Amino acid sequence: QVQLVESGGGLVQAGGSLRLSCVAFGRSFSRNAMGWFRQAPGKEREFVSTISWTGDSTYYADSVKGRFTISRDKAKNTVYLQMNSLKPEDTAVYYCAADSNSYTSGNRHDNFGSWGQGTQVTVSS
Repeated sequence: QVQLVESGGGLVQAGGSLRLSCVAFGRSFSRNAMGWFRQAPGKEREFVSTISWTGDSTYYADSVKGRFTISRDKAKNTVYLQMNSLKPEDTAVYYCAADSNSYTSGNRHDNFGSWGQGTQVTVSS
């Protein structure tokens, strides 16, 4: 059974940093683009960042560009999201997902699935 497990969330003050991790169990995602999405209370889930299957290309939502960095370690089957200069509006449940298609850049999000259970990030002002 394929499972993505996120960790690293928590409570942090505005301006602080967190590093999220997403470990894949059950199969390798080395051929798949991976991504982070988030959902704030009362809002729809939104795109945060994706990384290509090679790791060479990354994409960010305008709201996090320059503050967040996505990376992957294929040997560990893990994707990371380094979040710096956090703002209260970053408060949300953060989800990891994989592109169901292989060998993609991750610039399209309509085929992302295998969602993890999410990790809560709360930024206080």
